[in-house]
Amino acid sequence: MKNIVRFFAILDLISIILLAKQFWGIVTHIHEIPDQLVSQIKVWLTVFLFVLLFVSAVGLLMFRKFGFITYYVQFTFRLIVWIFSIGFITYLPELLNLSEVWFNILFRICFIAEFFRLYYTIQIHRKHF
Repeated sequence: MKNIVRFFAILDLISIILLAKQFWGIVTHIHEIPDQLVSQIKVWLTVFLFVLLFVSAVGLLMFRKFGFITYYVQFTFRLIVWIFSIGFITYLPELLNLSEVWFNILFRICFIAEFFRLYYTIQIHRKHF
């Protein structure tokens, strides 16, 4: 079980690495965010999630309860701003010069995998805490 939790922490670290460029773009161009409410919400949720990813990664690596709780808080926001645990697989069509159809398939897999991660996180949390 601890290895699964550590794997989830590694997935959070990968998400941090992939989100860092976007986060830096937001921070350096904060004054250029459109005035629409939806754009503002998406930007601030992305910043919020970026910070929470550090907390969950550390908490899960240390196998602490706060890592699990932080992931529960993140879950809904991950779905809203499309920051998935295995979201890095959506880069494969671009790297391998595959069609747009593959991106759509992999995107759906990421969405479903996030629910599987939630299920296993809850099961491990119940068992150990």
